[in-house]
Amino acid sequence: MNQHTLPDIASQTHAFALPLNWVGMCGIALPVQFEGRPAAATVDAGVSLIDGHSRGIHMSRLYLALEALENQPLTPLAIRQLLADFLTSHEGLSSAAYLRLGFDHLLKRPALISPLAGWKSYPVTIDARIENEMFHVELSVSVPYSSTCPCSAALARQLIQQQFQQQFPGSQVDTAAVMNWLGTAEGIVATPHSQRSSAKIQVRLRSSQRDLPITELIDCIEMSLGTAVQTAVKRADEQAFALANGQNLMFCEDAARRLHQALRQLEWSAAFRLRVEHAESLHAHDAVATSQWQWDLNCAV
Repeated sequence: MNQHTLPDIASQTHAFALPLNWVGMCGIALPVQFEGRPAAATVDAGVSLIDGHSRGIHMSRLYLALEALENQPLTPLAIRQLLADFLTSHEGLSSAAYLRLGFDHLLKRPALISPLAGWKSYPVTIDARIENEMFHVELSVSVPYSSTCPCSAALARQLIQQQFQQQFPGSQVDTAAVMNWLGTAEGIVATPHSQRSSAKIQVRLRSSQRDLPITELIDCIEMSLGTAVQTAVKRADEQAFALANGQNLMFCEDAARRLHQALRQLEWSAAFRLRVEHAESLHAHDAVATSQWQWDLNCAV
């Protein structure tokens, strides 16, 4: 035996002829380039193992292939080429290749009124695969927002009405007195409850899409809801945020329907599914709604 020849256990055959759906690595650290900035990503990379007699795949080949994403913009084309390289390096062993890439997308957001601005971090996941000779890319993002309960708002208004009747029982009221009273804690005796909420969206891109429209997707979500959480604020911004919440009362069902309608308008979306979670301040449990469009259809995108 040549002492310079190292054993390759992965190339040995296995006693049980059993193919495997996915074999690879999870949690790989990788720098990527997105929208002109570096991002620290975590990657899961794998392939199918259709040759059931083979002991395993060549994981180092997948790992080394990932270097291609370090020095070029992250695009669907770059991801497709990477997955094709996965398969080329496993010819005869694999028929499908998979990639999951996650990172935090930073966007600087302006305040509602004042000239202040601050950074917000959005967790993003990109799922891509070549399977049955078809290429798919899906974007997932989580967006936080505020939701004010319509039922709670109606009940609070009723209490304020009752308090008004007690304070001003006659038919004639002094406008200045009412104005002063409304500015006191006794005047606004009740307030509706609000909660920090989250929208989790997954969108499948059309095959013609040349970039990853993550920022556009986030903007679409925040605009449709109207109450995205803020960063740096002054009192004028906080007041504007209170106004936005008052004008955008929504149950989780309302939020889900708004998002569904907004996502249907995205030309680059071939399918989507969404989940909204309202972390109740009244209850110890959360209110949740889901919706999807075209997701279960086995269509080429």
